[in-house]
Amino acid sequence: MTQGKPQILITRALPSAVLDRADDDYVTTINYDDTVFAGNALVAASQGMDGLLISSSEQLTAAVIAELADTVGIVATYSVGYEHIDLVAATARGIVVSNTPDVVTDSTADQAMTLMLGAARRAAEADAMVRAGRWVGWTPTHMLGTHITGKRLGIVGMGRIGQAVARRARGFDLKIHYHNRTRLAVAEEAGAVYHADVDSLLGISDFLSLHCPVTPETSRLLNARRIALLPDGAVVVNTARGSIVDDTALIAALKSGKVGAAGLDVYDGEPALNPEYRTLINTCLAPHLGSATLETRNAMGFRALDNLDAFFAGRDPGDRLA
Repeated sequence: MTQGKPQILITRALPSAVLDRADDDYVTTINYDDTVFAGNALVAASQGMDGLLISSSEQLTAAVIAELADTVGIVATYSVGYEHIDLVAATARGIVVSNTPDVVTDSTADQAMTLMLGAARRAAEADAMVRAGRWVGWTPTHMLGTHITGKRLGIVGMGRIGQAVARRARGFDLKIHYHNRTRLAVAEEAGAVYHADVDSLLGISDFLSLHCPVTPETSRLLNARRIALLPDGAVVVNTARGSIVDDTALIAALKSGKVGAAGLDVYDGEPALNPEYRTLINTCLAPHLGSATLETRNAMGFRALDNLDAFFAGRDPGDRLA
C-alpha cells in the first residue's frame, strides 16, 4: 500500500462523483479509456493491486482468477448480477467478492414500464415516422396500439425489481400475476396472483415482464413452446438478461403476430444482438439502460466503495457474495 492507502484498479470510467470519492480514500488506477479489459489485460493490470472495482463487462473466469495478482483481496463488481465472476474460483483463492444490490431497483422498474408502454403504444415506430417526415396527419385508425389498462401482467421473478414493477403497474390498473421460486408473503403479494408453474402464468399474461436471474433453469426460459402458451398479441418485456429469451423463437412470434410487440433492454451476446430485431416495427429496443440514471449509477459506485471500505477496515462487506 502507498501512504497507508490500499491500491485499487477501477476498470471502467465511472461517474465523476464515484471516482472523486475513490481518489480520496484509495490510490487509484482508473481505466479512463473505458475499454473492456480482456482476461490477459485484467491480469496484467491487477499487479500490485489490493482490490479491483470491476463491471459486468469484465469476465472473471476461473482461469483469469487463477492468474490475478496475489495482492488482490477483494473484487467489488459495479453490478447486481455476478454471473461474470466465478465465485467458486474466487473463494478457492480467498478473494472476497461483492455486488451492488437494491440501488438499481427503481430505475430498472421504471425502464420496464417505459418499454411496456413504448411497445404497447408503438412509440419507437411513431418517433421514427415523425422524424422521417412521413406523418401526413391524424386519422381515426392510424397506428393503433394496445390498451394496457385492466390487462393482466405476468411477472417472472418477483424479487425487488419484480415487486417494484408490480407497484408501478397497479397505477395503470393492470392485474398482477407472478411466478417465483417461492411464494411471497400475503402482505408482499398485495393482491397479486401466484402461479407455482411458469406455464400457468404465461397462459394469462397479456403482458409479460421478465425479472429472473440467469440460471441453468432460466436460460432460454421463453422458448417456442412457452411463447405458444401466451395469449395472442401478448407484449413481452425483458429488462433482466438476454439469455432468458430464445431470440429465434421470439422473432418468429413477432413476425407472425403471436407476440404483438416486444420491449427489450437486454440481449444475448450484447452489445451484439440478433439483427432481425432491428427490422421489426413491433419492437421497442433500448441499449441496456435499466440502471442508466445518474442517481442510480452514482449509488452503484458508492455501494461498491462501501464494500471496499468495509473490507479494508477488516469488516465483512455488506454485499458479500464470496
